Amino acid sequence: MDVTGLSTAIAAADGDDPYRALRELHRARVELTRELDRAEALAVRRARAQGSSWQLIALALEVSKQAVHKKYGRG
Repeated sequence: MDVTGLSTAIAAADGDDPYRALRELHRARVELTRELDRAEALAVRRARAQGSSWQLIALALEVSKQAVHKKYGRG
C-alpha cells in the first residue's frame, strides 16, 4: 500500500459515510498487514542466512524464541 492509499483510507474516517470509512480502513489494514508480514518473513530469512540465532530474532521481534521458530522455522 502506498502513502496515498493509506491517506485516502484515513481521510475516509472523517467523511460523511461511516460504512465507507470502515470498509476503506479495513482494506488498508489488511493490505498493510500483508505487506508487513512479507517484509518480516524476508528479514527473518536474511537474518538466519547471515547466522542470526532464533533467540536474537525473537528479541528483535519482541516475541518468544518458540513463537518465532514456530512461525518461521522449518520442520
